[in-house]
Amino acid sequence: MAGGIASIASAGGSKRRRRRPVMSEINVTPFVDVMLVLLIVFMVSAPLLTVGVPIDLPQSQAKALEQNNEPLTISVNDRGQIFLQNDEIKLDDLLPKLKAIIDARGGNSNDLIYVRGDRTVAYGTMMRVMGRISGAGYHRVALVTEVEQGSQ
Repeated sequence: MAGGIASIASAGGSKRRRRRPVMSEINVTPFVDVMLVLLIVFMVSAPLLTVGVPIDLPQSQAKALEQNNEPLTISVNDRGQIFLQNDEIKLDDLLPKLKAIIDARGGNSNDLIYVRGDRTVAYGTMMRVMGRISGAGYHRVALVTEVEQGSQ
């Protein structure tokens, strides 16, 4: 009888459940879910980051800025002529003149420079002037406009 009990116990022990082998695969479902959410977020936010609103720069209600030194003024008239203060200057001579002014003022490029452009001046001409100003080391540039009529 004792042999019978032992045989039953050994028979029950051999019917253990086998463990499944360890899976070494990555579960990509959460990864795909996150990527799809990010894709949707960027698709919705990308059009909001572009600026395509037409504006009329020559009109403004802004107030004049205060400055300690005599401000530099660069003007571009409707014929595309460029003036530094009241003296006409060629576009190619603008960069060396501005660098010379910075050197004469002690290397301080934090001074404010005013840019005045006629309403009919081509955008490309103004951007070439702005590029020369930036290339000379001026980073504080103010665009001068007229005050809108009828607003106070």
